[in-house]
Amino acid sequence: MQDTKQTYKYLNDFAKYVIQQSRSNLTKGNKNVNKKLYNSLDSQIEASANSFRLTFLMESYGEFQDKGVSGTKKKYNTPFSYTNKRPPIKPIEDWVTKKRFQFRNRESGKFMSFKSTAYLIAGGILKNGIKPSLFFTKPFEKAFERLPDELVEAYGLDVEQFLQYTLNKK
Repeated sequence: MQDTKQTYKYLNDFAKYVIQQSRSNLTKGNKNVNKKLYNSLDSQIEASANSFRLTFLMESYGEFQDKGVSGTKKKYNTPFSYTNKRPPIKPIEDWVTKKRFQFRNRESGKFMSFKSTAYLIAGGILKNGIKPSLFFTKPFEKAFERLPDELVEAYGLDVEQFLQYTLNKK
């Protein structure tokens, strides 16, 4: 069994690595427009002689970005799906406004409003869903494999249960 200081050190290193790699994945995957999700990534560690708790925090939509969302036409291996309700327009409108992204009208060739562009994008997301990015899952699993065997055995950790338990919404 590990002593509390050593356990805390392992868990702290684990959490730092997962957060750093997750942030890197967000940036590389162009999912870092306003840095809200990036800045929300955090962890909390509570360790004692008999137990520990490691909690990862992030914006609530981070789980959808990580695991993806199935659309009405395109399906992904994810617990989330759109059935008939569109994604919220406001965050998409904020995104297209920040990126200065607008579709053109086919007949007139004029630019559509940001709201119209956001509405069309939301329709596409409803149909095609959001592809899983695994920006958090991959670093978590990689770091979990690197945890010392003594720590894993001492606490009887299972990666699936550990991931489910530690992923909280901010």
